[in-house]
Amino acid sequence: MTSRIACLGVALICFFNGFGQPGWKVERSELMLHQAPFQSCHASTLVETGTGELLFSCFGGTGEGKPDVAIWTWRQMKKGYTAPEKVADGKVNDSLRFPTWNPVLFRDQSGMIYLFYKVGPNPREWWGYGLQSANGGKAWSRPIRLPEGVLGPIKNKPVQLENGVILSPSSTESKDDRWRIHLEISKDTCRTWTILPIDPQSSFDVIQPSILKHKDGTLQLLCRSKQGAVVQSWSNDNGVTWSPLEKSNLLNPNSGTDAITLLDGRQLIVYNPDIPGKEWWEGRTKLRVAVAVDGRNWNDVAVLEDQATGEFSYPSVIQTRDGKVHITYTYNRSNIRHVVLVAHNTSPLR
Repeated sequence: MTSRIACLGVALICFFNGFGQPGWKVERSELMLHQAPFQSCHASTLVETGTGELLFSCFGGTGEGKPDVAIWTWRQMKKGYTAPEKVADGKVNDSLRFPTWNPVLFRDQSGMIYLFYKVGPNPREWWGYGLQSANGGKAWSRPIRLPEGVLGPIKNKPVQLENGVILSPSSTESKDDRWRIHLEISKDTCRTWTILPIDPQSSFDVIQPSILKHKDGTLQLLCRSKQGAVVQSWSNDNGVTWSPLEKSNLLNPNSGTDAITLLDGRQLIVYNPDIPGKEWWEGRTKLRVAVAVDGRNWNDVAVLEDQATGEFSYPSVIQTRDGKVHITYTYNRSNIRHVVLVAHNTSPLR
C-alpha cells in the first residue's frame, strides 16, 4: 500500500509539472517512516552531511504537545532509511517531563552539525536546547540549554554569511496571541547570541521565518502569517537593519513554509497555497513549490499535494551539492514524505 501511495504522489507531481511551468521533474517521492516507534510526527528537518549523506529529524510521540513527544533522527541509505533513533526528550526528572518541539538541523562552515529544538508545555512558554555532532549525526553531545531568551531557530534553518556570522531565524508567540519575528545572531559559531527584533511594531502576526541570500548581497525573510499571505522583509546591510514587513504575492493559510537560495541564485519556496480558514489546520491539503528570480515574482513549478482532505504541511527544503532539491513534509501527522526535485531540460542549477 505504501509503495502505491508513493507512486501516486510521483504521478501527481509529474502531471502538474507537465502542464505548469516546465523545467522541474520528480526523481523520488516516498514516505520514510515504516514501523516507527511513535504514532504521530511533525516538523521534519534535514541536512546534508560532510560525506554527502542525508540526515533527517522530526518530533514524534502520541501527539503534538504530549509529554512523551521526543526528538528523533534517521538517515538515508542506498535502499530505504534507517530506523528513527531518539536523541533528545523533555524529561526533567522521574515525575516531570515536557514535550519537545520543532527540531532544526544546521551544518556550519566547519562541518559541525547542530540540532536545535524546543522544550516546554506550549509554544508560548517553551525554551531552546541544542545538540552538536562532529561526525555527521552519528553521535551527539549532551543537550545544552540555550541562554535565557534565546530560543534557537524556531522552524527553519540558520544561514551563515561569508564573514562567518550566523543568522538564526526565530520568533515568539505571546500569551495575548501576538506573533513576532526576530533574528538570533552569533559571531562566534553559536557560542553566544544577540537578539535583533524585526519590525516589532508591525500589525502583521508573523512567525517561523526563512532567510534567503540574493546575488547582490541582499537578504530576504519570508514568514508564516495570520494575514493570508507569506510576509517578507529585506536587508541591504548583512542583516543589521530590515525593511518594514509587507505581503508577498504568495498565499498563506497560517501554515509553515520553508525557502532556500538555489545554487544558481534563484529562490525557491515550499508553501500551502490557500488562505486561513476558521480553524488553524485548514488550508493544508495542498502543497506547492514556487521559484522566483528576484524574490518577489513567484511562479509555481510543482504541485506536491492537491487533495480534498488531509494535512500536508511544515515543509523543510535543502539543495544538495549535486544540485538536487530535497523536500520533506508532514504527511497526515503519521509519516514524513521525502521528495527529490531535479532540473529538467533547462540549464544546470549550478
